[in-house]
Amino acid sequence: MTPEQRSCNMSRIGARNTKPELLLRRAIHRAGMRYRLHRADLPGRPDIVMAGRRAVIFVHGCFWHAHDCPKGVTPATRTEFWTAKLARNRERDAEQAAALRGMGWRVATVWECALVGRARIDNAKVAARLAAWLEEGPEELAIGGE
Repeated sequence: MTPEQRSCNMSRIGARNTKPELLLRRAIHRAGMRYRLHRADLPGRPDIVMAGRRAVIFVHGCFWHAHDCPKGVTPATRTEFWTAKLARNRERDAEQAAALRGMGWRVATVWECALVGRARIDNAKVAARLAAWLEEGPEELAIGGE
């Protein structure tokens, strides 16, 4: 596979309705939580929005957002490019979370490794942690794999 073909394939990776996002949405719906999706009027266009509770949930891919887990590795080729790109993604995530908190929203991040793969947590447990956070949690929450 040529580099051009590889870049074409990577550009086709969707930002919405990913497998981890769908798993989380099903789990929190089963737990009785209702939500809206991808509100364009909020910074970062959060994956899940619970307006009545002034809370948003981002479902981040471990690779694309440089999570500190086995799935969040920097590729061995073109490391300078990938390091800069992934660092900018993390900066953008922090800027968007800060903007949301400044608007009075609470922000949760559920990492891909918490929902799929070897380190995953039972989806019902993830939903329960989110429900507890919605009731009395701090401004921010991050849920990663075990």
